[in-house]
Amino acid sequence: MADMDDTPFAGGDDRFHDECGVFGIFGRQDAAAIVTLGLHALQHRGQEAAGIVSFDGSQFHVERHVGLIGDTFTKQAVIDRLSGTRAIGHTRYATTGGSGLRNVQPLFAELAEGGIAIAHNGNITNAMTVQRNLQKQGAIFSSTSDTETILHLVATSRERDINSRFIEAVRQLEGAFSLVALTSKKMIGCRDPLGIRPLVLGDLDGAWIFASETCALDIIGARFVRDLKPGEMVVVTKNGIESHFPFETQKSRFCIFEYVYFARPDSSVEGRNVYDVRKAIGAELARENPVDADIVVPVPDSGTPAAIGFAQASNIPFELGIIRNHYVGRTFIQPTDAIRHMGVRLKHNANRKMIEGKRVVLVDDSIVRGTTSQKIVQMVRDAGASEVHMRIASPPTRASCFYGVDTPETAKLLASRMTIEEMASFIRVDSLGFLTIDGLYRAVGEAGRDNDSPQYCDACFTRDYPTRLTDFDGADNVRTLSVLAGGG
Repeated sequence: MADMDDTPFAGGDDRFHDECGVFGIFGRQDAAAIVTLGLHALQHRGQEAAGIVSFDGSQFHVERHVGLIGDTFTKQAVIDRLSGTRAIGHTRYATTGGSGLRNVQPLFAELAEGGIAIAHNGNITNAMTVQRNLQKQGAIFSSTSDTETILHLVATSRERDINSRFIEAVRQLEGAFSLVALTSKKMIGCRDPLGIRPLVLGDLDGAWIFASETCALDIIGARFVRDLKPGEMVVVTKNGIESHFPFETQKSRFCIFEYVYFARPDSSVEGRNVYDVRKAIGAELARENPVDADIVVPVPDSGTPAAIGFAQASNIPFELGIIRNHYVGRTFIQPTDAIRHMGVRLKHNANRKMIEGKRVVLVDDSIVRGTTSQKIVQMVRDAGASEVHMRIASPPTRASCFYGVDTPETAKLLASRMTIEEMASFIRVDSLGFLTIDGLYRAVGEAGRDNDSPQYCDACFTRDYPTRLTDFDGADNVRTLSVLAGGG
């Protein structure tokens, strides 16, 4: 949905919380500073905390902090302490469980063969089961993160070399994971066999890079080399890179919601520019859900590209009828109910001159709980709109994500308990329309969804989960399990 923050005035958890971002570089004198810049570009994937681990040829250096990259990783206070020519980093939003410093990644451990750090985007859906088995064997966990499970699997492997140990570890995992790891001699990147989460390979003057999105390469002037393939493990050493495929080949099920919301519009994921896809989504939405109106207005910022596509396809003028304030912090003291109810205007304000007396089409990327949509609609009506129609640039979200996205319990998802007509009444619009699942697939370049063999992970729309959910059998949502904090 629109990028409403998670303070109470913005509707509580009425949004999809971004996942996590990973970044690593090998063979660069200013490695930690480069990682810091890369994490800046990936800040949209997680705003709770961040960490960097570097290696200087003799020892590892670890810095992990709660807060935004720019607030915590300053040159004098932090980066100068992270010496070395190789480093990995992580920016985090906890997908399940606690958000304390002990869960901030990369996680680091000293093994018999030397130190290893791991950062992870995704969610290991059998981590609790594996953790319990390890604990029965005497393993001691210091965090509540599923990422630590990977460290233990590497540590307890009987294989002789780190590549084989890492392969044995990841073969025991289920769910979604894009990993970067750092040892004294190597940097490793790996995607799960379905390729649910993104991971790209880049090059900066001979230094190899892993990053969650291409926008992190752009910020440092690096060259995009390629996406890691689903199930691929790439190992970087001073001699170059080598590729391994530890898993049985499976059909890719990349997360389609990356195109809808999570990835930055200036990134390219799986060979497609995100901005172009979002405009195509808006055009499909206009064809499937036409409406007589005077202006098309995006719910900023995430609804903007789709609204442009909708306006172009429907020949209805595009206008910035809602202005976003980008300088609202994440916390706000709300002493009274009256102040709390005004809070949505701290981040979004109607542009009355554009709206008054007009039939308005509001375009947003999704509806979660619906409470924020209610407030946005009311704000537009208060600005004098004669009609308010809402168009959503994705299908109705009816199920929880178990692959690294923090979503409300299924019962709290508006589309899981209401028809579209009931939802329209709830958010008080004159009409409400969603993109169909086939329309979404067409927008990303497919003829439609192959129901017998889906091309993407679209479980939040279809309840068709592409992996086993070992830890969540019978559970409604990851929030119902408090043990693991999730890789993010």
